[in-house]
Amino acid sequence: MSSTIDLQAEASEFRETFKQVCDEVGRVIVGQQAVIEATLVALFCGGNVLLEGVPGLGKTELVKAMSRVLDLHFRRIQFTPDLMPADIIGTNVMTNDEQGSYRLEFKEGPIFTQLLLADEINRATPKTQSALLETMQEGTVTTGGEVRTLKPPFFVLATQNPIEQEGTFPLPEAQLDRFMFKVVVPFLNREELNEVVSRTILKQPIELPKLLNSEKILQLRQTLAKVVVADPIRDYACRLVLATHPSSEFSPGSVKEYVRWGASPRAAQGLIKAGRVRALSGGRAHVAFEDIRHFAAEVLQHRILLNYDGLAENVPVERLLEDCLANLPEDAAQMAGV
Repeated sequence: MSSTIDLQAEASEFRETFKQVCDEVGRVIVGQQAVIEATLVALFCGGNVLLEGVPGLGKTELVKAMSRVLDLHFRRIQFTPDLMPADIIGTNVMTNDEQGSYRLEFKEGPIFTQLLLADEINRATPKTQSALLETMQEGTVTTGGEVRTLKPPFFVLATQNPIEQEGTFPLPEAQLDRFMFKVVVPFLNREELNEVVSRTILKQPIELPKLLNSEKILQLRQTLAKVVVADPIRDYACRLVLATHPSSEFSPGSVKEYVRWGASPRAAQGLIKAGRVRALSGGRAHVAFEDIRHFAAEVLQHRILLNYDGLAENVPVERLLEDCLANLPEDAAQMAGV
């Protein structure tokens, strides 16, 4: 009983902390509460985020604000076609010591940070994009036969412009799968746009407090592992992932017609992790079905590959996910009647 009470107390503490962080970041970023929430959920889970939106919506300011509130080191890389892997991870350079002897010394690249903004990641060549794969998955950098570990927590927030496609290199499926979330950043409405312009005119700096640090974030991640995930909840997440595969018994007709390949096992893991954070942010020590459904689009939309018919008819992946959720009952025993 005492362990249950302790866990509930930790859940209440997490709820207050999460709300404070969201509120403070929201003081800087106007009108993107859903984006702020999703980005922070991924960070607490240890995942990475791909932000898709037109320029000027505050994606860079979002990461800067997070780095100040969370007290994490921040760096930004502007991806361009001529960017090389060594420009990201670093390289060995020849130096000489006081005795005049020459030796190789490793100069760290901008990837050696905690919050990394990979701006317009799809403008770099696949060779450069792949330099991030090991770091995003393992939190390490291997160069010159030596493995270097980055200081945790390490978080990649990559951006890409959905409109301008000329001169870009679409991310391969293997790298897309490394992103826990893909978050579509909506354009501002009239009220929000007026607020942004007003702040620009007034140029009043906003001081953000440091609410967390590396150690506290890692402690909160340990709390996440204690959140209860009942067997039916876990099975629902797995069935939801299987529903994105056209050959599965759980997939609706639209998926069978328009999808070539569905989400990977990482998607099921992402649904559970995100569900745990959402449960804690609500002050609950257990995951509910709604927690799994809440971030289904962010977890699944970039992991679904359309077939020829789906591409030709420009079928929205979001619509397919809505069909999956609508046709998937919470009780697995009801599938026979679906």
